[in-house]
Amino acid sequence: MTTAVQLFHSLPPIASLPTATVPAAKSSAGARNQPASLHVVCASRKSRDDDYHATLKALNSKGRFPRKSLGQHYMLNPEINGQLARAANVEEGDVVLEIGPGTGSLTNVLINSGATVLAIEKDPHMVDLVRERFETTDKFKVLQEDFVKCHIRSHISPILESRKALNVSLIRAKVVSNLPFNISTDVIKLLLPMGDIFSEVVLLLQEETAVRLVESSLLTSEYRPINVFVNFYSEPEYNFRVPRTNFFPQPNVDAAVVTFRLKQAPDYPSVASTKSFFSMVHSAFNGKRKMLRRSLQHICPSNEIERALGDAGLPTTSRPEELTLDDFVKLYNMIAKV
Repeated sequence: MTTAVQLFHSLPPIASLPTATVPAAKSSAGARNQPASLHVVCASRKSRDDDYHATLKALNSKGRFPRKSLGQHYMLNPEINGQLARAANVEEGDVVLEIGPGTGSLTNVLINSGATVLAIEKDPHMVDLVRERFETTDKFKVLQEDFVKCHIRSHISPILESRKALNVSLIRAKVVSNLPFNISTDVIKLLLPMGDIFSEVVLLLQEETAVRLVESSLLTSEYRPINVFVNFYSEPEYNFRVPRTNFFPQPNVDAAVVTFRLKQAPDYPSVASTKSFFSMVHSAFNGKRKMLRRSLQHICPSNEIERALGDAGLPTTSRPEELTLDDFVKLYNMIAKV
């Protein structure tokens, strides 16, 4: 049986870790070009080595082995952590939420950028590790909780309120995180509607997920209700790809960094109820190849759906994969008048 120590020794030297790549540009014909390398300047080779080995040493010192059930894949390339922080424009005085800090390599970059970091970690062993690592700073707090079950608003709001009391100009916090891939969709659904307390959410995701969330086009099998959700609450941007060889243990897929710039309530599309709007969207996609006049007939009769489609300027034979966010909003508002 392979031990953690044996796996540590089999890892590549820091110099061999690949750099991240920027997203491929699209030609006028829509084809993707080859991605270009994203050059990053580090402080020194020594600091890179120290950060790389610090991650492995931290795990080894606690006898810890990454747990597949928690989706734990630790970042070994400090350049990527720096790019994550820069993607969020982390600067002095920022409040940053980090989900799954692991050994604290990204946390360290965020704190050194001047941020106060609130970390949520499910693994009690990792909680002890990062709490010990940052015990000398007052810019770090870690909570042992399952993020998808915790009430994050109650944790972040007091920090923002205390800043206001000190007449600090900070209005909203940021999220910067190397997420466990297995909770990424749940995290996105929780965070994106929180534009009142978060200005932007920068996440390292499975690359396939990142591309699907940002670039999925109409009339494709990848276009789903989550795309409507993401664009309703945010302006997403694909930042760069991260090769799988930058992680320990190495996952079976590459990763990518996405920035979601969150909208605030006044900027949301105008619908009477977001709950009933998204209920309609999900119903529409439940019969993805069906025409909307059939998949939505539990809401009102088919002839009324057809009339609403016509009033919204859409063909009466429309299918869900043909509608943009604006189209869904128009259709919802027309149905509401029926």
